[in-house]
Amino acid sequence: MSQYKIEAGTGQHIGDRQEQQDRVALFAAPRAPGYMMAVVADGMGGKSGGALAAEQVVRTAKHLFDDFYPGGNVRQLLENIVQEAHTVIQLTAVSSEKEPHSTFVALVITPQKEAVWAHAGDSRLYRFSGPNFAEKTRDHSYVERLVDEGKIRPEEAKHHRLSNILTNVLGSHTTPPFVTIGERSNLEAGDYFLLCSDGLWHYFEDAELSAAVAANTPRQASEFLIRKARDRGAPRGDNCTFAIVKLIEPPPEVKNYKVEKIRRAV
Repeated sequence: MSQYKIEAGTGQHIGDRQEQQDRVALFAAPRAPGYMMAVVADGMGGKSGGALAAEQVVRTAKHLFDDFYPGGNVRQLLENIVQEAHTVIQLTAVSSEKEPHSTFVALVITPQKEAVWAHAGDSRLYRFSGPNFAEKTRDHSYVERLVDEGKIRPEEAKHHRLSNILTNVLGSHTTPPFVTIGERSNLEAGDYFLLCSDGLWHYFEDAELSAAVAANTPRQASEFLIRKARDRGAPRGDNCTFAIVKLIEPPPEVKNYKVEKIRRAV
């Protein structure tokens, strides 16, 4: 039976903006041992509106995850976070006379060796198999739609003049948000995940991200990625925010201890 332990960390930099409007967090579920969540939200809306929206996403995620029980529906949990946060952000817009919006990406690791993730907007989840890029979420954006329609090539999307236009966000008063769900079962040591705002992924190729995450601890990778994003983005760098979740081999003494416990039980 495959064994692993979870190493996780977060990184954040304000970039060249006047305010940090992104939010990131890691949570354990107090009523569901063995479950963990990572969440990233990229706020938009001018002045402090974006920060308020992103903060609401993280608060809602924590509140609902605190009430999550073993055996609960993780996919429904992620959808509920988006819908509830969306509603509160809309109410905030009325009371604050701002136009706050936020993206959303979250990952839940379960004790059944499953990973379930969801996103809305252009904050992304990357999955790596060791040092190799495996997959990433598809942005809910206007340029991604152009790619799907064959009007531009994928390599043109990142630098397209309309690349900042999103087709799905939390807080919109015109279109309710939706989430795209992804999952992977039979997790094992060597499965790595990166959740990030566009202030990070905009400056890297997929292979660069996978190499940085695989070769370093979450803290070392965070320091490296922030430094590179600043070098490449200055003097117009965006807020840069991300979470890294690595499934790694447990120390030998942990594995030996588990084997000894099984032998004694038999």
